[in-house]
Amino acid sequence: MTDPRERFQMPPFYCPIEPALHPEVDMIEKRAIAWIDKVGIYDDEAQRSRVIGTNSAEFFSRFAPGGIDDNVLLAAQWVYWGFAFDDVRCDRGPLSDRPDRFVQVAGRVQRVLEAPHSVDTAEDPYLGALHDIGLTMRELATPTQVRRFIDAHRAWLHAVAWQIGNQARNEMPGLDDYITMRLGSCGGFPTMALLEIGNGAEVPDSEMDHPTVRAATEAALLTAGLDNDLHSYRRELQQQHTDQNIINVLIRHEGHDLQRALLEAVGLRDRIMQLYLRLHAQLLPQASDALRTYLTCLGRGIRGNIDWALRVPRYTDSTPPEASAPEAQHRRPTCTDTPSDDTAGPPSAVPSIAWWWDRVQHHR
Repeated sequence: MTDPRERFQMPPFYCPIEPALHPEVDMIEKRAIAWIDKVGIYDDEAQRSRVIGTNSAEFFSRFAPGGIDDNVLLAAQWVYWGFAFDDVRCDRGPLSDRPDRFVQVAGRVQRVLEAPHSVDTAEDPYLGALHDIGLTMRELATPTQVRRFIDAHRAWLHAVAWQIGNQARNEMPGLDDYITMRLGSCGGFPTMALLEIGNGAEVPDSEMDHPTVRAATEAALLTAGLDNDLHSYRRELQQQHTDQNIINVLIRHEGHDLQRALLEAVGLRDRIMQLYLRLHAQLLPQASDALRTYLTCLGRGIRGNIDWALRVPRYTDSTPPEASAPEAQHRRPTCTDTPSDDTAGPPSAVPSIAWWWDRVQHHR
């Protein structure tokens, strides 16, 4: 029988968006590493290497290539923190299948952002690091930007609690539930909320709260979240451990084999990506400068996430050392201008996101 690791062929990513990178990325990374060492979000040298190896400065520098240096640094610090917290408190560690304990920790984490001086952070470096981020954010960002980030952070923690609850029950969610959960658990809401802060441009409420802008935002971050599912799936196969992932959802609930599940997942992802591009084009002509920057950086984020993930040790270190040239091709940065599925309407199997497509006809 063919090893599933051999049958999983990383597809090209439909993304007709050019890559971009902040010109001060090296300086931002150097300052971010100094901050990591100051706040101590690691227990030993191996864990430190893993945190730094997330390449989070590069990650966000691809999202906001024209951002303000200090603001992009702040965003990168949160991304480093987010990956470290995810590894120790969410994906792995003693809380990864204990929703009751995770919710308690998540409540404290969230309160540190909401009221920086109301929680004792002395005994927990993760709380202390987030406290530092929150204080700096209040210096660099507007009150509206801070509130939007806090709300987005809460949505992320809520979805992660859902994910951990599924894991505790050994439950694989159905497709529609998974998409709803993944929309939050991928961390896209706080990451995209950082775009305004990174660029120093506050989008007016009348635009940011508009349903069409919300649909474009959700479509962009879910595209990136599904891309991460594809990137992580091969790593999980190498580790002989796969969990809640779009591929496994389709295998479990639709009865697909691995290849069919991969094709279905990529097709769904490509339909969502096309929708984002249509909504972006629809919104741009009447957008304020701040909204124009935000929408453009949503797309930069999709492309930047692809390019970052194809290089970052988080997704590539599990490749066996004896891997051949064909194996290396699985990780070759490649994008295509042609979607694998160009169906225009919403996917019938995912009613929770069908309203996004309604916004194509009901703009402003």
